Amino acid sequence: MAHTTDALLDRRTLLLSLVLAAAATPLGATATRPRITIWKDPNCGCCGAWGEHLARAGFPITVFDDADMEAVKSRFGVPDGLRSCHTAEVGGYVLEGHVPAEAIGRLLAERPPIRGLAVPGMPIGSPGMEVAGMAPETYAVRAFKSDGTASDFMTFTGSSPIG
Repeated sequence: MAHTTDALLDRRTLLLSLVLAAAATPLGATATRPRITIWKDPNCGCCGAWGEHLARAGFPITVFDDADMEAVKSRFGVPDGLRSCHTAEVGGYVLEGHVPAEAIGRLLAERPPIRGLAVPGMPIGSPGMEVAGMAPETYAVRAFKSDGTASDFMTFTGSSPIG
């Protein structure tokens, strides 16, 4: 198969670019995490604290205030029994409530055939719900499908996974 000079130069340029990019990346550096877009009630403070948890874990975030959160949850197909205070989207998945960054990382690594993850209610000690002087609760991060069925995905006490 014949190659043109332009095609060879393009391949050489691409290869050189890849080598230079690899050389400029510090050892142990990880790929950039995907952006998480958050919709929250404009009067909610814990939602902002959850966003800070995600940012500290390396997720870039975008936050939208929306006074009609029920419409947001309906648009994203969050089942009634799993709803919490804020809704987010990352990598084609829906996140509902105070889902820990570690659960989101696992979700994105494994890419299961689900609609999203939810932490129903607002468990004390979950990311963004830390309360000084109160012990963190143990809670389940629930995986839910488009048909509304749900199952346990991970269990946490505060921001720490169990098992």
